[in-house]
Amino acid sequence: MSKKYGLILVTAGSETEAETIASALITEHLAACVSVHPIKSLYRWRGEINSDTEWQLVIKTDLNLFATIAAKITAIHSYEVPEIIAIPIVQGAVPYLDWLGSCLNS
Repeated sequence: MSKKYGLILVTAGSETEAETIASALITEHLAACVSVHPIKSLYRWRGEINSDTEWQLVIKTDLNLFATIAAKITAIHSYEVPEIIAIPIVQGAVPYLDWLGSCLNS
């Protein structure tokens, strides 16, 4: 199966939760790198508009691993409906993509 590199975006309710998810994905070779950033999220949940500080994970991986990654995140995550969305990498520097691939189980 050919590699299909991309980014998976996930939000978490705390820095600790974000780092727990990131560490699990890196440890299990499901992600090559996870960047974690504090963000402000405004969203609708159960009919109400909410505004919260969250932590955005930007997960660099092979999207062929998406189902496994999504299952792992869902098992760890505290949210009832966590954000888990994928964005394909259309182009990238070959040395970086080679490194990314060398870090993964794909």
